Amino acid sequence: MFGKLAGVLGSLVLLLTSGLTMASDCERGRLTLQVLGSGGPELDDGRVSTSYLLWLDDKARALIDLGPGSSVNFGQSGARLEDISVVMLTHLHVDHSADLPAFVKGSFFTQRDKDLTLLGPEGNELMPSMEAFVSRLFGNEGAFSYLSSYVDADKESAFKLRTKSVGLDLKEVTYYPIGRDMILSAIPVHHGPIASVAWRVDVAGCALTFSGDMNNQYETLEKLALNSDILVMHNAVPETAKGAAAHLHMTPSQIGQIAEKAQVKQLIISHRMKRTIGKEALTEKQIRQTYQGPISFAEGLDRFKPL
Repeated sequence: MFGKLAGVLGSLVLLLTSGLTMASDCERGRLTLQVLGSGGPELDDGRVSTSYLLWLDDKARALIDLGPGSSVNFGQSGARLEDISVVMLTHLHVDHSADLPAFVKGSFFTQRDKDLTLLGPEGNELMPSMEAFVSRLFGNEGAFSYLSSYVDADKESAFKLRTKSVGLDLKEVTYYPIGRDMILSAIPVHHGPIASVAWRVDVAGCALTFSGDMNNQYETLEKLALNSDILVMHNAVPETAKGAAAHLHMTPSQIGQIAEKAQVKQLIISHRMKRTIGKEALTEKQIRQTYQGPISFAEGLDRFKPL
């Protein structure tokens, strides 16, 4: 289904992602980005791990990443799970995906009766594909097999989980229309050996892009994020990062370079860890070597609108 629809709508999405949509086309009042969590995998930083909630016309419509604690802040946000159309995971590290079972179980206590689309990266030698991940969680032999009715077509449930993986072989944008009003696009990004993608959401004439965890070895994010109204980027390491940390994550100067090349209208800094928290002034200074637009440092439950 996704492949056929993507082919039909490919030309339309190319217009959206090539920057031909003018800023005046963004219906800013209709859209809100809420940060459910802006932390990483650390347990002693007092922060919910990475997760974002997209509101359209005061209704929660999409979730990007589901790190630990995000289900609690989802409840605090006032959102309703039955309104969510799609969940996008950038990758399957624990601090981006661990609350998926909590959301699925929590749905039992809601009025949800429509299938839920789950999107994430294809697998590699280290990580499972999104389909395999969901099967290992909820399949008949999965860790939470008591929830297998949500994936087993032969079992009755109020709705099903419909899962699709994003290919990693070509460093090109792929498209995923959701309903009549939302087009998602993804591109592989380099997060060391971890299978990872960045996501863009085009809705209400606005574009929001989420880097996920990455360094810029592939140089793909600027293509996906071109002319985004909001770009969320992750600041897990300082400018001095070396070795494995730099192999996995962007430095502040790289964040600025990507945001400037993509000509984004607003930059939100998230996935902040203890090695970067408290260094916001220095981080901003390093970003502003190239990017001069608005910059915000995300906290849990913050809300942002396109400018």
